[in-house]
Amino acid sequence: MENKNKYYDIAERIYDLDGEVYECVGSSLGRTFTGDKRTCVDSLVKLMRTKPQGHLLRSELALISNMARTIRKDEDRSRLMRKYDEILKEIAELPAGFGKVEILDENRAKLNTSNLRQKFSKDDHLIICIGRTHGSAGNDIGFALADALRINYYDAEIFNEVLRRLDAEKDSVVDVADLGTNEIENKYQGSGRTLKERLKDFDRYHGLTKEDAIFFNQSDLICKRAKEEDFIVMGRCADVILANNHIPHISIFITAPFEQRVHRVMEVNNLDHKKAERLLKKIDRQHSKYYNFYTGQKWGDAVNYDICFNSASYGIEESVEIIERMLNQHTNV
Repeated sequence: MENKNKYYDIAERIYDLDGEVYECVGSSLGRTFTGDKRTCVDSLVKLMRTKPQGHLLRSELALISNMARTIRKDEDRSRLMRKYDEILKEIAELPAGFGKVEILDENRAKLNTSNLRQKFSKDDHLIICIGRTHGSAGNDIGFALADALRINYYDAEIFNEVLRRLDAEKDSVVDVADLGTNEIENKYQGSGRTLKERLKDFDRYHGLTKEDAIFFNQSDLICKRAKEEDFIVMGRCADVILANNHIPHISIFITAPFEQRVHRVMEVNNLDHKKAERLLKKIDRQHSKYYNFYTGQKWGDAVNYDICFNSASYGIEESVEIIERMLNQHTNV
């Protein structure tokens, strides 16, 4: 009962924090949680108690913190960010808190010295693009890094929400890592859609496929954000999109040994070894197909990234510290 009360206490504070941030910002984009308090609190509790859905809770919190960082009044911004930090720490201590399932291989865990060339002028925003293999804890590392650097964090759920609020297509941005097995099989293949539906989309998107229209829509959003703020973006081919638009950024690819990733997927998704292996291969294959198609480059090839590292050699926390050290040494972070 004590744990249940703890979940509800945190959920209510998240809901209230969202309201306070909205009041201070006065944004036309609206609140993160738009339903009645009880329904929203119940949903948050469910997210906190379900490890496979941890990425959804992480995205909801990131939306609130992203908005809070835009508050003009220093006193209000500091006060609300302190509340956010307190909530984040308490979530991390929960049994099902995101970032709880480690990727560290202690036999490989030796600190390496790395270097990063300075790529940013004083007028450029710090943009970090992170690609990752499934099960390597890339999303956990990206979220923790954004929080450590006090910059915004964007993943598939957040892009979907922002585009929806800008009257774009709902459910337009989906990360294959967050789809169910059946959904992954259908993604980018148009299966189950009638000819009439396809022709309707063809007309709606001015001759482009729906997937192409979505890609260009999110590409515009990434470039627009890059001119306005510092942030971390997960996937979305953001590294190549920014490079093609001559926007300075740092590209990182995170991976880990296959078997290490399989065991992490088993624990996070409560799957047996065979199902976890099948899911991991399928998601990696879809990520690769998407990236290769829209960029013409090979997903995961080290020559296409500034930094590639094995998260099993460091674990989540130390991976964040290593990237931070490189940034502090070679940029104006």
